[in-house]
Amino acid sequence: MPPDSDNSDHYETFVALFARHEGDLRAFTRSLLPSWEDVDEVMQRTALALWRKFAQFDLNTVFMKWACVVARFEVLAYRRKMARDRLVFSESIMELLADEAQAEAEVSQAAALGSREQRALDACLEKLPEAKRELVMLAYTPGVQITDIAAKQGRRPNTLYMTLNRIRQDLMHCMEASLKQEEHA
Repeated sequence: MPPDSDNSDHYETFVALFARHEGDLRAFTRSLLPSWEDVDEVMQRTALALWRKFAQFDLNTVFMKWACVVARFEVLAYRRKMARDRLVFSESIMELLADEAQAEAEVSQAAALGSREQRALDACLEKLPEAKRELVMLAYTPGVQITDIAAKQGRRPNTLYMTLNRIRQDLMHCMEASLKQEEHA
């Protein structure tokens, strides 16, 4: 039986949107989970959930925002399943992290770091004290888990997440000031 044109268009639209936003969605998911293995598992579940619910998606809205909501629920479901692990955050901490990560994903999506922004980020990273810069670089190294970093530093993972959030906010403020100064120069 030949493929239905409407179904084919529907499928192609979904695949195009998902492919365009998968990296940002993976980064969002990574900010909520302690390991890349967990991210892979939840991303697979999220992709399936997004496809199953795609008929409900309004093409006049922002795909990434919708996908983050779906991913967030998949993360929470996955965490409930894995609740036997003693390193799992409470649901209220996860909600807080999810809110922050979603806001960052939206900002990242909207800004799509260009060369100007990348130069500002690089300059702001250089301005950070060495210990903070190393912490940021280590936290965003593929395969490195926040729980492992926290254990090596003798800190709680929650404390480390809060420290990283403050550093990210400092970087954001630095970049905003740098870009504003560049615009007025």
